[in-house]
Amino acid sequence: MQHGRKTNMNTRQPGGTASFAARSKRWSSNAPRPEQRGCHAAQRNYERYLALAQAEALSGNTVGAENYYQHAEHYFRLMSSDRGAI
Repeated sequence: MQHGRKTNMNTRQPGGTASFAARSKRWSSNAPRPEQRGCHAAQRNYERYLALAQAEALSGNTVGAENYYQHAEHYFRLMSSDRGAI
């Protein structure tokens, strides 16, 4: 055991000046979403996560594959919602 000054490993820095209510209101389901960066980014991310999921499935890692499939599904839904808004 080390002698001397004790350090607190659980110190946290403040995470910003906005209150929790202000931060959660910003992302509520009825709040307007920030401008999309384009369907191309969603398409690229969808394809990337789908490829990662397929690679994990081929290697036998079903948990990792499911994780990547869920990420791909998120971007698929973004692409679908963008098409409906046009």
